[in-house]
Amino acid sequence: MVHSTWGDWFVREEIEAADPGDGVIGWYLGCNGFVLRSASTTIYVDPYFGDGDPPNIVRMIPVPIDPADATDCDAVLATHEHIDHMHPPSYGPLVEDLGADLYAPEASYESPDFEGAMRAPDDRRNVIAEGEVFEVGDFTVHVRGANDPDAIEPVSYVIEHESGTFFHAGDSRPAPGAFPGVADEFDIDVGALAFGSVGEIYKYESGRGERTRWYMDENQVVEAANQLELDRLLPTHHDMWQGVGADPKVLHEHAASFRYPRVLEVPHVGCSFRLDEPGLRRMGVLDGR
Repeated sequence: MVHSTWGDWFVREEIEAADPGDGVIGWYLGCNGFVLRSASTTIYVDPYFGDGDPPNIVRMIPVPIDPADATDCDAVLATHEHIDHMHPPSYGPLVEDLGADLYAPEASYESPDFEGAMRAPDDRRNVIAEGEVFEVGDFTVHVRGANDPDAIEPVSYVIEHESGTFFHAGDSRPAPGAFPGVADEFDIDVGALAFGSVGEIYKYESGRGERTRWYMDENQVVEAANQLELDRLLPTHHDMWQGVGADPKVLHEHAASFRYPRVLEVPHVGCSFRLDEPGLRRMGVLDGR
């Protein structure tokens, strides 16, 4: 069950009340989750509103949304089978109640980290693979490769709109066999990359911490940003789990020696951005409100 820290005001008064005009507004949901919203279409990418698995894996940030409070969603995209990316309690109400289509690699359905009902009706379940392309309203979604050694079948998404292009890498690390090709094919306005540190995750069974590396360090994030030739970089995941957190401000120093990213924007949970102009917006000040 999902318990929103903020009740229903964020999804109802911030996201669904926003007017994107001719462009696209995105919101950072924490972990590696985003909402992208145009005037006619709403897409959730890797939504996760769970608590982790305390005391083993402890969520350190608010749960901004109970998906049962949402009233608008056309599609949910999952990058891989890990529970904080393919989480039935988080996407279930969007698919079952709102009729959104669910897109995920085959392993996300066949070998999920979640024990329980997948909440993916056959008529809403879409199996995707690298190289495919599909339309969701006025968005065009391209499925591309990823390099996540901890996942069975990871993918990344290039989400195109006439106002700009958003790239979501999932938990990928630098991908020399995939990311340069993405840069050759697309001009990416905003890209989200998972950033963290080598740390320790407590294991209840053993009563001690276990050395853990799940995401990119600062050098790898900048390497991936240059492979992708990102105009704007949004680092994600760094604030999510106790034990593997990191300070994204260090990326400013690392990025300064390289051509990309052009701009580093570090979002808090609930921050929004537009694809067609730089800058993050805090909650309550979107479009002058």
